[in-house]
Amino acid sequence: MAANEIPTVAGTKMGTEKFVRLSEAAGHHLSALLQKKGYAAGALKVSVVGGGCSGLQYQMELVPGAGPKDIVVESHGVRISVDPKSAVFLSGSEIDFSTDLQKGGFRVTNPNARATCSCGDSFST
Repeated sequence: MAANEIPTVAGTKMGTEKFVRLSEAAGHHLSALLQKKGYAAGALKVSVVGGGCSGLQYQMELVPGAGPKDIVVESHGVRISVDPKSAVFLSGSEIDFSTDLQKGGFRVTNPNARATCSCGDSFST
């Protein structure tokens, strides 16, 4: 295996937190949500889809397991699953969670985003 190649485990590629990571707050909150759903081997599935004010937007959902071609990263005890097409847009990103009343919820800090809309839910590269 080449030095820069990501090892494959059961068809799923494993990545590192350099690819995508969670803040401690996001990891704690997601861990509780996954337990509540009964997804012991579950993951946060993060995708980039067309839409939003700036052209691209993040889509997140809790899934019972990663897809066969997904890249999986473990961060703060939680698996993050990213499909190969979204990986190009998410590399180097951090997902945070806040309980702030007006801007609470999950937020993605993405170094690849050149522009974002005012609400922060969509971006362009």
